[in-house]
Amino acid sequence: MALNNTYDARLQQETAVGAAVQLLLLALLGSAIGLGPAGWLTGLVFAFATWAVLSRAVHRSRLRSFGPANRVTLGRATLVGGVTALVADSFESAPPVTLLVALTAVALLLDGVDGKVARRTGTSSALGARFDMEVDAFLILVLSVYVSTRLGPWVLLIGGMRYAFVAAARVAPWLTAPLPPSFARKTVAAIQGVCLLVAGAELLPRPADLAVVLLALGSLVWSFGRDVAWLWRNARTPVEVPVEQPQLLELAAR
Repeated sequence: MALNNTYDARLQQETAVGAAVQLLLLALLGSAIGLGPAGWLTGLVFAFATWAVLSRAVHRSRLRSFGPANRVTLGRATLVGGVTALVADSFESAPPVTLLVALTAVALLLDGVDGKVARRTGTSSALGARFDMEVDAFLILVLSVYVSTRLGPWVLLIGGMRYAFVAAARVAPWLTAPLPPSFARKTVAAIQGVCLLVAGAELLPRPADLAVVLLALGSLVWSFGRDVAWLWRNARTPVEVPVEQPQLLELAAR
């Protein structure tokens, strides 16, 4: 029991360090660009919510070590918190597009790192996969909010589709059945962040950004539709498939 308490205390320290780094990033952003009240409040809420949810998940998972892969994911979550604060602040003042794009680009690039680290170090876990997926999904949602201010509210469909799927699964449990692995699903998921980043950078003419985001949305609707159709067809005829939960915004499966 004492040994378990020691492991749990160490894991909780890791999550606390993550929250502290998040606060440090907010302070750096505040001193660099002068975050407004909305940016500060949103960033603080994100930091607290991430710490609280992750601490609870870590405690319930009974992991013996936080692991290097989860540290990478926690670093990405910190960057996503910075992006979230900047997007919230953009509703009050002109956003620092270069800084927002830089933080987002690093977060997207690191997305392929945590999975590789987990596999090479033999530290893959259900908690790590879920943590990775939730960080990815929330980043897509935040980017959708940002791009929607320029291209229209329909862009929110990209960020909200995964959460709508989760909500629908509570009403229709057959949506929670395992899906067969799909390279196409992972590719579609990966391009969402890239397309939203391109549109958010505002380097292309508005029609080009519109086409890029429409491409992202179209491919996502196709991916969702294909998986939902598969789940529906097999709802009354169970078949054995490799275990892969319906993570339709999974950018890097572990």
